[in-house]
Amino acid sequence: MRFLHTSDWHLGRLFHGIHLTSDQAHVLDQFLALVRESKPDGIIIAGDIYDRAVPPIEAVELLNQLISQILVDYKVPTIMIAGNHDSAERLGFGSRLLAAQGLYVAGALRREIEPIILYDEHGPVYFAPLTYGEPAFVRERLSCPDVSNHEQAIEAMVQHVIRKIPNKARSVAIAHAFIAGSLESESERPLSIGGSSMVKGAVFQPFCYTALGHLHNSQQAGNPSIHYSGSLLKYSFAEAFQRKGIHLIEMDKVGGITVERISLSPRRDVRCIKGYFKDILNHSIDQGNQQDYVSVTLLDEMPILDAMGKLREKYPNVLQIESPRFLKKGVLSGLPRDHRKLSEKELFAAFYHQMTGENMTQEQQMHLVDVIETVYREEREAIL
Repeated sequence: MRFLHTSDWHLGRLFHGIHLTSDQAHVLDQFLALVRESKPDGIIIAGDIYDRAVPPIEAVELLNQLISQILVDYKVPTIMIAGNHDSAERLGFGSRLLAAQGLYVAGALRREIEPIILYDEHGPVYFAPLTYGEPAFVRERLSCPDVSNHEQAIEAMVQHVIRKIPNKARSVAIAHAFIAGSLESESERPLSIGGSSMVKGAVFQPFCYTALGHLHNSQQAGNPSIHYSGSLLKYSFAEAFQRKGIHLIEMDKVGGITVERISLSPRRDVRCIKGYFKDILNHSIDQGNQQDYVSVTLLDEMPILDAMGKLREKYPNVLQIESPRFLKKGVLSGLPRDHRKLSEKELFAAFYHQMTGENMTQEQQMHLVDVIETVYREEREAIL
């Protein structure tokens, strides 16, 4: 069986105030061309289809157009699960009707997790759609009172679905999770503020292949059969040196796999340029595309009048300027590193210490975590 594995499209994403829908459409056209050329038996989209619970109209239209072409023109069955950025209920609307057309959507977790079965010349392959679910929701929905963290939640879902897959059958897990030891990026929203969000790769041992979403860096997650496809585009300057693309998976008749990473070419790359202001302006240190999304780190010690305006004459899409002299110390006194790379919990703790002269108590920290996680939940299900 041949299938494509992709994830973390984040349709409707804003990047430093710029709508990326046209950039996403550009690479998704290449994805459609890959579908046409490779003729896969199926497509997996492992969560975070949208960037937020209520996506903009343009993002919904883009997904509608893309999926329609895949199903109607190319007739390729497609499986997608909800990620932590998606509204599971909205994404899963009409899923039973859509399944009849070849689109299998795992939105909100159901009390029974049913494998999706696709066929090739060697017989069936069972796909386990382990949609994203917070531990408390998994505990209630699957009646597992001992589930208290993300690893236990994934384990509970695996145990529920694996009993419906015949012994020694070829199988694929689809999950949105953070595998311990994997490389993360600053553009990924944490799955958990207070508890542990990490999951051991051994949880997916029963499956021939595990298609993961959540982390934006394309990578193997410990075991050769567990992979993150990575995000569709670079969604932060921390991802500037990552390669984005799609995984093409070949599975033989006994479940052995080969993974081919296929790169996509963005309309505009995300790049970081470092040097002195004069050298950057005359392009003596950079020969890249001037239309790329650019972050500039200036080495000049003296202030430069209207640096952004002057740089945009050469690089219209300069989105960020940094200067080491401003990053030697955090904005909040006492912070050991760049405040933009701190979590909400760390930032508030530093603010609290600056305002009161005292450290937060354990009880206060637990209350803060509850508040932050409540905000995340409400944001996912917000109605605008």
